[in-house]
Amino acid sequence: MISRVWKIVLTLLLLLLLSLLALGWYGYALGDSYASAALTVSSQDSKTQNGTKSAPTTVLERGAYLVRIGDCMACHTARGGAAFAGGRVMQSEFGQFVTPNITSDKKTGIGDWSAEDFWNALHNGKAKDGRLLYPSFPFVNYTHVSREDADAMYAYLQSQPAVVQENAAHSLAFPYNQRAALSLWRALYFKPGALDYQSQQSADWNRGAYLVRGLAHCSACHSTRNSLGANQGSADFSGGEMAQIHWYAPSLQSANELNLPNWSEAELTQLLVRGNNLKSSVAGPMAEVVQQSLQHLSDTDARSIATYLRALPQQQQSAPDLLDRAIARPTVSKEQMLQIMERGEKIYKAQCLDCHGKGGEGVPGVYPALKGNATLQIASVSNPIRLILSGGFVPATKLNPRPYSMPPFAPVLDDGEVATVLTYIRNAWGNKGEVVSPSEVNPYRTAALDQ
Repeated sequence: MISRVWKIVLTLLLLLLLSLLALGWYGYALGDSYASAALTVSSQDSKTQNGTKSAPTTVLERGAYLVRIGDCMACHTARGGAAFAGGRVMQSEFGQFVTPNITSDKKTGIGDWSAEDFWNALHNGKAKDGRLLYPSFPFVNYTHVSREDADAMYAYLQSQPAVVQENAAHSLAFPYNQRAALSLWRALYFKPGALDYQSQQSADWNRGAYLVRGLAHCSACHSTRNSLGANQGSADFSGGEMAQIHWYAPSLQSANELNLPNWSEAELTQLLVRGNNLKSSVAGPMAEVVQQSLQHLSDTDARSIATYLRALPQQQQSAPDLLDRAIARPTVSKEQMLQIMERGEKIYKAQCLDCHGKGGEGVPGVYPALKGNATLQIASVSNPIRLILSGGFVPATKLNPRPYSMPPFAPVLDDGEVATVLTYIRNAWGNKGEVVSPSEVNPYRTAALDQ
């Protein structure tokens, strides 16, 4: 009897321990050198000369460039607040994370940090006082940043104005507020260290890997998370829903989603630095990334990222298993589908045709084509519903300062009409997608109003 009781107690303790590990929030948002000098930042900034982006000439310029590519300001700046002073609230399924002050203020910022302290935060995920940082700060990616680059970033941040702003505490539910459990999470999911130089790959590929897996921390959003909030590491680009903000970060490795090998280098680099190209555009969280960070990529770094992404091994979507089929959207009869398509076409002609064209062809470089658009036909309908409800706003960039955008239709279309027109778009002009129901639309309508 005693043995049975102890087994129950130990089981409960194990379950508590596992729940304490669930700290790997991946919201939108925050050594070893590379084995080859070819992997370090090649000292390029966003300055342009004769149409090309030239290299910075000082450590501070280089640090400014690296901080931009790391998109540090996006997370460490509250809306309407001082740059890098922190205070931005990051919603997660574990509670609210509040980003810290990283200005040069000695009391509330990192002004009393040494270059070694800063490097330790990036490389090992530890604060100056030795506290383990939550993985909402993407040290799983930043660990790949070289010491030379970390020192340049540190120098730049220390050169910025000091802002006195106290750091607010995170608001996390138990047991996620138990910081001691982070050591267990790290033991399972974090291994600090630089990336090995792949001699069989080109210098562009290696440079792209360094940026994509490190500073740009693309896997922080474009990956699937397990029940403990962790992905498969900095090279996991399997795509996934972004918790609490109701956007889907598409897979960079799926032939059924973006299918990046079919993009030309020019198309992909234009999307990264302009925010659009002749056939596509960014919106939602990715629009902020382009505006705050990627538009400042040097020409060579943009090309290197495109080289790496286009070389990612692509995987065909596996056939749905029994469970997938059981929870899939309900099918409709042929007659019901015809009725949906008729109603959807009427809505499309009234609301969408002027911009996206009679045949869904769009206007190259202005309004994306809907015909053959793979992102409209995938299983996740998060992004198209969000775009219809709250609008699609392409970021203003140096190369595209006055972009065309899509107005919100939440005040115009009810849930049933949104579902109907989206089903029409997903199945017109040769597209093939599942039927969308009104019940799927409503949660995103609420999210659209909250954002």
